[in-house]
Amino acid sequence: MESSARAFKENARAAVADPQLKRALSHVKEGFIGKRAKAAAKLPEFEVLRDAARDIKNHTLDHLDLYLEHYERKVTEAGGQVHWCPTAEDARRAVLEICRAAGARTVTKGKSMIAEEIALNDHLEANGITPVETDLGEYIIQLRGETPSHIIAPAVHLTKDLIEADFRAHHTALPPERPLSEPRQLVNEAREVLRDKYLAADVGITGANFLVAETGTSVIVTNEGNGDLTQVLPRVHIVVASLEKIVPTLEDVSTILRVLARSATGQECSTYTTFSTGPKRAEDPDGPDQYHVILLDNGRSSMLGGEFQDMLRCIRCGACMNHCPVYHAIGGHAYGWVYPGPMGAVLTPSLIGIEEAGHLPSASTFCGRCESVCPMRIPLPKMMRHWREREFERHLSPTGARAGLALWAFFAKRPALYHFVTGMAAPVLAALGRGRFRRLPLAGGWTAHRDMPAPEGRTFRQLWAGHRQGGSR
Repeated sequence: MESSARAFKENARAAVADPQLKRALSHVKEGFIGKRAKAAAKLPEFEVLRDAARDIKNHTLDHLDLYLEHYERKVTEAGGQVHWCPTAEDARRAVLEICRAAGARTVTKGKSMIAEEIALNDHLEANGITPVETDLGEYIIQLRGETPSHIIAPAVHLTKDLIEADFRAHHTALPPERPLSEPRQLVNEAREVLRDKYLAADVGITGANFLVAETGTSVIVTNEGNGDLTQVLPRVHIVVASLEKIVPTLEDVSTILRVLARSATGQECSTYTTFSTGPKRAEDPDGPDQYHVILLDNGRSSMLGGEFQDMLRCIRCGACMNHCPVYHAIGGHAYGWVYPGPMGAVLTPSLIGIEEAGHLPSASTFCGRCESVCPMRIPLPKMMRHWREREFERHLSPTGARAGLALWAFFAKRPALYHFVTGMAAPVLAALGRGRFRRLPLAGGWTAHRDMPAPEGRTFRQLWAGHRQGGSR
């Protein structure tokens, strides 16, 4: 697939025709939707917590400058350093300078969508530094030279057989006859291979689920423990995070954590929730000597105070894509950039422009499932509509679509003419279609894959008028 949001239609066609991908994506429905529902049902105050989490983030975004300044002050007091990075290039440069100052040749990395957003691995490799992904899913796709297809399950698009083949192809130092048919065997092998990487790394890089202004703390949520090893064993710990990850207090973090894991994986809480504040102190038995926070803007500040500010409440749980029928059909890579699914359809145009990502807001049935399960109550369909409006206003939508809408608008603005034309067309189309159309001009995108139902002979207004007068259909 082409790695470009512009190529969404081509990517989607290829994904729909891929039987292996379809088989792999079936696990999204099985592994996430039911578990989330059960976890939410077990917590009577779940809906109240969603409201509280939304209000915390709204308050924070309304006073973001104050909380960011306070956060930097607390990080500095704890012995760490904050690096303000307006762009992806600034963030890459800051990370590289820290690594070079530490004499780093190898870095271990925990899962971080921000690192994906700034293409950090490619930049490090281009400058002679080897990044090693330690999250199991990220490690698998790194072996394959791929990007994540899901924000919490990066390798969800792969089957067990494919992963086994990749391990055998890359772990050539291990006995070729070793059994790898079971998930536990695959996990144990990855653990064995990565163990030496943790010990050899000069720098550890993690993302952050939250940054706490009250204490200058970064918080990571994992199920594998790789994040802890990544930030504790190397001499230098770098946190890469975007500015909206700020929350005011530790109590606020506790509130949001109660909806995060339940929404993401259906757990009451994740296996590991790790709080890190600065480098190790004299009395600490372990930890990094240096603690750096790369604080990225990359277009987010332009979302404040506008139609898309609500998107900055996102806590990257993945619930929206887990419940999205479009994502279930095409997976994450079809979206062409870092963030897939409904949240990506809103965030990607905000960060790289509607000119590059115009198709993504249209990749929705507007069924509303994404908004109904979002723990932060983000109105994703409404914001996708805003992007569609902007695409139309800038004449970026296809000519055919614009012409069709213009024709419809012409009649819609003239109700008498609209009712006359539709009243004439309904019986004609009913006679021609005889129940359904297999082909129809200007509707090839629909009829290429399904029949178009034909009108039954009368418009809704005509049927309603007959009903009001006591007539029959």
